[in-house]
Amino acid sequence: MPFTRRRFLATGLATTAGTALIAKPFAARADVALTQSFPAIEKLPTLSGQARPFTNAERLARIERAKRLMATNRIDAILIAGGTSARYFADLRMGGSERLWALVIPAKAKPFVVTPAFEEGRARESLEAGPFGKNADVLTWQEDESPFALVGKGLRDRGIATGTLGIDENTKFVFSDSIRAANPHLTLVGATPVTAGCRMIKDAHELECMRLASRATLMVYRAVAQSIRAGMTNADVENLVQLGYARVGFPGEASLNIDEFTAQPHGSAKPQTLREGSILMLDDGCTVEGYQSDLTRTFVLGKPTDKMKKVFDIVKAAQSAALKAARPGIVAGEVDAAARKVIVDAGYGPGFTCFTHRLGHGIGMDGHEWPYFVKNNMFGWDPAPTLKPGMTFSDEPGVYIKGEFGVRLEDDLVITDNAAELLTPQSPSIDDPFGGMAY
Repeated sequence: MPFTRRRFLATGLATTAGTALIAKPFAARADVALTQSFPAIEKLPTLSGQARPFTNAERLARIERAKRLMATNRIDAILIAGGTSARYFADLRMGGSERLWALVIPAKAKPFVVTPAFEEGRARESLEAGPFGKNADVLTWQEDESPFALVGKGLRDRGIATGTLGIDENTKFVFSDSIRAANPHLTLVGATPVTAGCRMIKDAHELECMRLASRATLMVYRAVAQSIRAGMTNADVENLVQLGYARVGFPGEASLNIDEFTAQPHGSAKPQTLREGSILMLDDGCTVEGYQSDLTRTFVLGKPTDKMKKVFDIVKAAQSAALKAARPGIVAGEVDAAARKVIVDAGYGPGFTCFTHRLGHGIGMDGHEWPYFVKNNMFGWDPAPTLKPGMTFSDEPGVYIKGEFGVRLEDDLVITDNAAELLTPQSPSIDDPFGGMAY
């Protein structure tokens, strides 16, 4: 999983307290005795055998699409140094150290990898199983040489003496700035029209992985909800989530926030304890073949108050309004507006007063990726993207009442040929948050 909200909060608490909060290895927590004491988790099925790995043929097809998008956007090559795009195109996992590892994909020539010389063996080992195989072009640099000049040489050797190089958004500034300085003959631009242009439209196999991840997450959430009891802490419940994911066979995690902390969309690092009547907000997801789920369920240990029921129903209506509004050709920000209107009309406005964040984010190999359900989209090259079939998003409206509680419902959706479809059933009610979901 990427650096998640829960990890961020734990890191912040460790810094504040002056102590290192290092989680125990998962295997040390997932003992049989602990699992057997929670029958709902014990009964979870293993789902990992249903996941199909991606093939090199699929990755080569992605590279060909990237090359077509480069031609459309007048980009001669793209450079990826870290992040999930290297895995998307080449099944290549590159570290984030101060030494440049880079995958360069030219529009009209063979891709190549730039790597430190002492890492050549590891680079070739990684590349061998991918779409480039044993014949991958690997350019190496010694510790006293410039990898940034080597990028330029690799391009010149492929006929790109001058031209436009697209830099992936996850590339460190020091890398892109150094490439620019070492290659004044190149024009550097963002590679997002190419990387996002490929990745934000999911094919059937990608959607299959995301559906499986969402199903696994919802099953784990339900088993955990059936296992909680008064006196447990948020950390106890998060460990139950880990046990659940160990049963279904996918890496995942979750954050739990309780009572007044549910009024903070990303919760708090403070220890929290469940009591009868507590409202809970369970968030995050798991990973299937590199693809993410991101779900939130809000429910109560015991009996909810009338106000909790009312707010839940408002949030569910907002989620449904967004689902109805989302379809091909609609500007992404209009979907946020449809959900926000429901919440504002119910008295929890104006604007971002109680619905304090955007409606949702794109999702795929990254938990948050392009585009976003919000006005003035954070998309750089396209601030008002229109929806297209195959785009995937979270649909996660919320109402957060400071000092009291919050409700958020989050499911992932896909834009279909003429509408949108949730990858998981909506939560029926705060009294029955997982109703009718069979194993």
